[in-house]
Amino acid sequence: MNKRVVYLGGEYRPWDEAKVHIMCHSFGRGSAIFEVIGFHGTGSGPAVFRLDEYVSRFFRSASLLEMVPPLSPEELQEAILQTVKRSGLQSGFIKVFGFYPEISFKILPPQQIFQVAVFVFSPEEALGDQQESVNGSVTACVSRWRRLDPQTVPVEAKVAANYVNGMAARMESRERGFDYAVLLDTQGFLAEGGTESLFLVREGRLLTPSLGTVLQSVTRKSLLAVAEEMGIETFAGRLSPGLLEEAEEIFFSGTSAKLLPVRQAGDRVLEDVPGPVTRRLAERMATITSGRDSRFQEWLFPAS
Repeated sequence: MNKRVVYLGGEYRPWDEAKVHIMCHSFGRGSAIFEVIGFHGTGSGPAVFRLDEYVSRFFRSASLLEMVPPLSPEELQEAILQTVKRSGLQSGFIKVFGFYPEISFKILPPQQIFQVAVFVFSPEEALGDQQESVNGSVTACVSRWRRLDPQTVPVEAKVAANYVNGMAARMESRERGFDYAVLLDTQGFLAEGGTESLFLVREGRLLTPSLGTVLQSVTRKSLLAVAEEMGIETFAGRLSPGLLEEAEEIFFSGTSAKLLPVRQAGDRVLEDVPGPVTRRLAERMATITSGRDSRFQEWLFPAS
């Protein structure tokens, strides 16, 4: 990692120079916004998956928190592509931060203009030995913690402070002997995982909780588009927790694992995991991210 290049404050710097003071506002108040983006090996070199969508959401997070970006979306896209290129990696993950580096004791940040940093990791560096893929599966339980209510904080924003919610739910699930958590919203409907979107398959139809109380996940959006193109009927709406007992297939989705099958939900053990719909979607997403599907070629941004 010491040889890795980091984009920080408009410059490409050595890894060891990516530092802020402990008393900076974003450390003390959790005011950093971020994105985690995947890049994949293709026949033409590494390509970033749906970079424009992730950058757009990053700027949306900034807007919701009245943060003023120091660069344009196009400039950030270029900085991300250059950081990936300079890493020499063919696949992995990108973490983009927007943060206030100034020392501050106050609740409000000292200024609205924030600083941007971009880091690149290999899959092993990011996930360690706990990498999950569609070839594996996880167990999950319904958490006692509820998903943040949109009337309390802007749940659309990927801001560090919001992720204590998912962290607490994941810690609880591990204490109960499960891998992942399913959070309900404050009305008692299915919401999402700790940091993952939730999908269910019922009678061949792909179901997912509607936007409003869940993050506008780029992977979620992509899966719905791919499913519709494949002729799989989709539905996004308010889903009862009872569907966890009825669905033929359940899976999480996110940047690190586009589809992560659930083999056990609470006391219920599912059979045939991954199920046929999950398997078809996973195979199609693998084809897309590797650059072998011309119909979704515009989703890939070459970094070579």
